Amino acid sequence: MMAKRKMSLNELSEAVDITLANLSKLKTGKVKAIRFSTLEAICSALDCQPGDLLEFSKD
Repeated sequence: MMAKRKMSLNELSEAVDITLANLSKLKTGKVKAIRFSTLEAICSALDCQPGDLLEFSKD
């Protein structure tokens, strides 16, 4: 989604107001949960829906 919007990780980090380290962990899937407020901010910055970013997988 970031590539479609031509937005770098740094730009998204500033737009969403979360650290680059935390955003990187979200992007690489190294976190188990995300706050709705963070998801909302990311979707707002990227002009997308949560389903565009999330994927369900059984462990």
